[in-house]
Amino acid sequence: MMALLAAQGIEGVLAPLLDIEYIVGEAVDTQDIQALLFTSTNGVRAFVKRSPDRSLLALCVGDRTAAQAKAENFTAVQSAQGNVEDLATLVKATLEPKGGALLHPVGTNVAGDLSADLQAAGFSYRRIVLYTAHKAQVLPKTVSQFLQTGDLEGVLLYSPRTAQAFSKLVLRAHLGHTLHQITAYCLSPAVADQLLGLEWKSIKIAAQPNQDALLALL
Repeated sequence: MMALLAAQGIEGVLAPLLDIEYIVGEAVDTQDIQALLFTSTNGVRAFVKRSPDRSLLALCVGDRTAAQAKAENFTAVQSAQGNVEDLATLVKATLEPKGGALLHPVGTNVAGDLSADLQAAGFSYRRIVLYTAHKAQVLPKTVSQFLQTGDLEGVLLYSPRTAQAFSKLVLRAHLGHTLHQITAYCLSPAVADQLLGLEWKSIKIAAQPNQDALLALL
């Protein structure tokens, strides 16, 4: 992301809001699985730490997640180019319930209800928790300084959880009054919903829930 911003002539500030902790355990059993469902890049990274199997079809929520699966040497990867509803649509268009179970590697906090949609269509759905995402407790010092000096013009937010974390940390730092000069660029309406009640300069939502559409807002 920092490289993509730089390519557009935009100075970026990196501010991780979630610390990913991968859960150590036995190898994941994939014996009767027909496909893996990935709804985040962290899900891909967590799975490969617990399984050597790269032959399974990897159905991914979006292009970033699909790119991560390809980078991890999965041989068959497809992207739904959207959200969890789009992923469910891709599953139903690509697979048959009788082909085997679907395995969804996730963290302890899961967005969307992929299971209900797929189970209603007759699929056997399994969710396996492979990582935990811990929220940051304070804003990175650089971000606080930019907020105080008025040099921060925009914030890119990818998920409802990081949007919520950012908002809470800004308020905890007593810097909520600085947001009136900042534009929030959100990946989806669900992300933007976490910002309501704060006085932003503006809130913009990507036309499609993917990184290219988010960057196009800039």
